[in-house]
Amino acid sequence: MKYLAAECYLPHAAPMVMLEQVLEVEEHAARCQVRVSKEGVLAPFLDEQGRLPSWFALELMAQTIGVWSGWHASQGGSAPRLGMLLGGRGLKCSLPTFPADALLTVSASMLLQDEKLASFECTISMNQRGNPESKSVAQAGLNTYQPDAEELQTLFLKKPRQETPLQGSAT
Repeated sequence: MKYLAAECYLPHAAPMVMLEQVLEVEEHAARCQVRVSKEGVLAPFLDEQGRLPSWFALELMAQTIGVWSGWHASQGGSAPRLGMLLGGRGLKCSLPTFPADALLTVSASMLLQDEKLASFECTISMNQRGNPESKSVAQAGLNTYQPDAEELQTLFLKKPRQETPLQGSAT
């Protein structure tokens, strides 16, 4: 199956889209890729040597879950919806940084889901140019929440504060 670019399935705009290519979306899983490159979407986040700090693994995993959710929404004719990362457990990264020019493949597999909550097991594997072998470099469990439109409005709509006079103050 042919997929659109990852940004088409995410409710983000540049520079916050950190995935380039959607490889696969299934009923309970997704796989995406991104290259650690000064010419790619990760450029704003790279260090002086062109490396990506490993703590970005969590966001890459969360965005892969977002791609999964956005693709499924698009199949029903809906736009991608904002999701929230409630937490992660067991995040392990075998590298302090992802090296320049590495190709990262991010996988997310749903373990369970109810109406708004879901739990995913995620991994990142890495290939470097000239080396066809992929090695696992990060894994974590992520818990997510998909708020409905009313909850999003409550969260992001700022209501003006009502001023109340202080009791017992002199006027």
